[in-house]
Amino acid sequence: MSDPLDALEKSISTLRRAIRDASAAGDTERASELRAQLRRAERAWDALLDADEPAPAPPRPVPEAAPAARGSQLPAREHVHRALMLLGTPAAPKLIVGVHEAFFPGELSASKLSSLRRDEERSYRSSPGARPYYLPPALAHDLLTPVRALVTISTWTLEQRIIGPHSPRVDFLTGAIRIAEAVHTAAQSRSGPSPEALRLLWRFAVNIPDAMPKSASGHENALDPEQVIEAAQAELDVHADADRAARAEASRRARKSLSDDQQLFGAPSQGVTHLRARA
Repeated sequence: MSDPLDALEKSISTLRRAIRDASAAGDTERASELRAQLRRAERAWDALLDADEPAPAPPRPVPEAAPAARGSQLPAREHVHRALMLLGTPAAPKLIVGVHEAFFPGELSASKLSSLRRDEERSYRSSPGARPYYLPPALAHDLLTPVRALVTISTWTLEQRIIGPHSPRVDFLTGAIRIAEAVHTAAQSRSGPSPEALRLLWRFAVNIPDAMPKSASGHENALDPEQVIEAAQAELDVHADADRAARAEASRRARKSLSDDQQLFGAPSQGVTHLRARA
């Protein structure tokens, strides 16, 4: 399956290239913001690597106790982080839980996400930067207010955390590709993909033209992950440029109009008129 560490390493490499480009262009404000994002991404990489390391064996093991699955004792926010890193897009709690169940051990419920989202902002405001990453909401492209139904990761670029007119479909197609890649990778292993992973991919595929096999038998095992990837990418190519432009324009306004904490958690509703005037 797709490894969250690999995804973070790719994000770190992308940020480093973007910093170099911004510095070469003389855009010091952009370079400074990207450096802050890079530091958060590197801290997140360290935290995820530490979480993946097996705990030392206890000095007095209890033979009759059933061993916990690897990763099952991680905090809920770590589970959410892993699922989002696999998807690579803002996601609703229901999808986050579905991705977690399909690919990762441990328990995660949508109810935990409700309290988690409140805790993230409270933690950031009480001690900004104390954590390697935060789980803020996505931002609406027009008003730059929080889209509380969608969760993101603070180490992502501002553009990645903004939702434009085409973003819901673009993110759906991007998520389908990432899920199909994870299923394809799991299929190469001895255990193969889980039934939950196949059902999740099926739910994506039925909403993408040409993603389903013509002889589909109505069963998840009939899916070809590579066909899903090809079909999703074909439609993604149609919308990607317009979505990228809308997100880039909104991110430029956000950098000029919002404070650092507002760039993570969104502009207050009462500030909407003021933000429009400054834009």
